[in-house]
Amino acid sequence: MWHPGVAISCVAIAATTLVACGSATEKPISTSTAETYTTPESTFTSAPPATPEPRAKDWFDLDVGDCLVALPHVEAGEVSVDLVDCTRPHAGEVFLRAPTEVNAAIADVADSQCAAGVVDYTGRPGDDAFTVTYLIDSNQDRTSANPLPSTVICLLQARDGRQLTGSARSR
Repeated sequence: MWHPGVAISCVAIAATTLVACGSATEKPISTSTAETYTTPESTFTSAPPATPEPRAKDWFDLDVGDCLVALPHVEAGEVSVDLVDCTRPHAGEVFLRAPTEVNAAIADVADSQCAAGVVDYTGRPGDDAFTVTYLIDSNQDRTSANPLPSTVICLLQARDGRQLTGSARSR
């Protein structure tokens, strides 16, 4: 059987518990770079995803898919380039590394190898959005019998000279 005093006590305890769980005067916390969550126990903020800073790499060690902040001035002796994630603005993207002979027509060989690799990398034939350039790593030992002592490193750049954003690689 219910007693009126017990019923009033239960209502008082329930009201006190609800007030302790939250308040109508709470204001949401807003930030521009992270999300904030409020629970009865605590408030926490999720950190925004970290954007990796550019990292240095020697240009002759570039790999397919690397995105360069700027092309190296090889003729001025630059060896190191800065790489960024391809979702960030960049000047060029490596799309092919191909071994090649060293001969008088190396520019022609490099042009033809790079041109042939564009479609394989981008999946788009005759794409006018890009221009192709290349670096040649002549890491050769003239005393060895290696018939392909050099490597052509082919890069895509925006035809209009702007920075690229996103990878040109076909998905």
